[in-house]
Amino acid sequence: MTSISATAIVTSLLLALMVGCGESAILMVRPPPDEVRATQTELWLTAVDDLVKDGDWLVIRGYHPTDDLVAAATNIPLSHVAIVDRTNDRIIEAVGEGVRSQPLRDFIHGSHRVLVIRPKWWTPKRGAAAAKRAAKWLGSHYDFLGAVGDDAPDRFYCSELAVHAYRKYFGDDERFPRVIEPGQMYLWGQILFDSGWRRDA
Repeated sequence: MTSISATAIVTSLLLALMVGCGESAILMVRPPPDEVRATQTELWLTAVDDLVKDGDWLVIRGYHPTDDLVAAATNIPLSHVAIVDRTNDRIIEAVGEGVRSQPLRDFIHGSHRVLVIRPKWWTPKRGAAAAKRAAKWLGSHYDFLGAVGDDAPDRFYCSELAVHAYRKYFGDDERFPRVIEPGQMYLWGQILFDSGWRRDA
């Protein structure tokens, strides 16, 4: 199946879910004015500077149209997950173009809300190993069908990537839903920081 047809299937399913939701999460969020946003970003970066470690998860509400779709489809006001590569001050994420890395600062600046979650399997050594494992998947394709429950083992969607980086530490009794939603990530970790929503002033 081509990525275009997979994208069409996923988009259709998400739209169907969105239409089926009565009361839903905030459908669209937009960034505040640039000056306000820059100040908020600096405050958030300062707040997480000593806190965030290799292998932590950043769970966000983003500004991309797919973020709006995810929030609507899941009825949870969080839309994306990345794993932290603190050693290089970057994050690793799975997006439509595939698994990629970007600076931590840019990722936070592009977010309307940020949660730092420490995975339950985390130790300093395991977190560093998880970040390195995620980095090995850079360039992998996005798992469009996995995002609706039909997993492809060599592809990843955002929350799947974040959880899969810790796979070797799973206990025998670990159970996960067919689709791991960004808003569910706290079930496998501890929330260390919640920025709250950006405001216009």
